[in-house]
Amino acid sequence: MIKQKKTGQVIVISAPSGSGKGSVINGLLEKNKNLWLSVSTTSRNMRENDIPGVTYNFVSKEEFEEKINDNYFLEYTNYAGNYYGTPKAPIKEKIEQGIDVILEIEIEGASNIKKLIPEAIFIFIMPPSLKTLVTRLKNRKTDSNDKIIERFHIAYKEINEVSKYNYVVINDKLDDAITKVDAIIKAEKCRVDRIEEVYLDTKEEEIHELLMNQNFDNKSLTEKM
Repeated sequence: MIKQKKTGQVIVISAPSGSGKGSVINGLLEKNKNLWLSVSTTSRNMRENDIPGVTYNFVSKEEFEEKINDNYFLEYTNYAGNYYGTPKAPIKEKIEQGIDVILEIEIEGASNIKKLIPEAIFIFIMPPSLKTLVTRLKNRKTDSNDKIIERFHIAYKEINEVSKYNYVVINDKLDDAITKVDAIIKAEKCRVDRIEEVYLDTKEEEIHELLMNQNFDNKSLTEKM
């Protein structure tokens, strides 16, 4: 039999702005109760649909920089003129409890995590097309045209970084994308490097061990049977 590691996994999910990764993650959290979403800290302004402590923890630029100095973050980056950071302590706590942690972070942040936690699972959510991406950004109605153009340019560069990830999932149909990412997480649980030990817990396995040993005797085998 196999005894698997009880610690949780770190799952990094990245995507260009407008790819729908937030919707994919929400679907995953509903589907899998052993998942916990790490809430990032940001210095960006709140949007109309933001919920403090749920979408992000919002702080000023000065407060964010104080937290950097206090070694509060596992990683942080500056994206489109705003700081984004991943708090360190709650992630460690959840992993030790056996809970899988989702990190919803940008490309640079994912690169930082890869250096710190190389065994993490890296998943990239891809829009079905750049045209669809632009449409989604416009439909948000939260950014100016200049900001949309800036986000599009950033997205184009990010898509070219997909080879740095373990998996890519195209978010064309939301339910399909959620199902695929959930399957990836479950499959990763079966990886050989998550085996803590292999042990014997049945008579059949003990007999097999005896047969594999060239020095076994009939008496030992009879006793096992």
